Amino acid sequence: MSASPSLRALPSLLDLEAAARARALLLRLQVRELAGLRTLRVVVARPRPDQPPLLLGELKGWAMPLAAGLQLDTMRVQGPATQGVGPLIWAATFAWALEATPCRRARLLAIRDAEQQHRRLVRYFQRLGFTATRELGAAPGDLPLRLVWGGSGLLMRGDCAEGLARACAQLDRLWPEG
Repeated sequence: MSASPSLRALPSLLDLEAAARARALLLRLQVRELAGLRTLRVVVARPRPDQPPLLLGELKGWAMPLAAGLQLDTMRVQGPATQGVGPLIWAATFAWALEATPCRRARLLAIRDAEQQHRRLVRYFQRLGFTATRELGAAPGDLPLRLVWGGSGLLMRGDCAEGLARACAQLDRLWPEG
């Protein structure tokens, strides 16, 4: 990545923070560790004069010290003018995993609340490179995973480097240099 915060090559987390700053956004990661398990919260906010920053999006997850140890849970984007916030959060999450953990693969659940929303989530995650691994439903063997993930749905797995590249490609389309 050049001195100007372009996202043409796979950026580092510092590069992503600079790209966010160039667009008047704050990108922050909150990481806590206990007995080898790291919890992660990635936040994007917009600074406001004389007020706390306006939260635009966040992702929560955790990382175990394993190649397939990145578990991604809650992701949301909200508020006005959020173009690029989602891809920025994904890129920062994958960059952090690649730089600060042994995690190279991630897992998440495309929750099955309403069928139309579930299909939308699956397509969204597929655009980030995630592929289906198994349906998590009502079988007795699914109960432990349902407790971890908070519901039923489609478990999906993705490669962190591929996810970073795809999130950055989305950012390049949304945030062209200019």
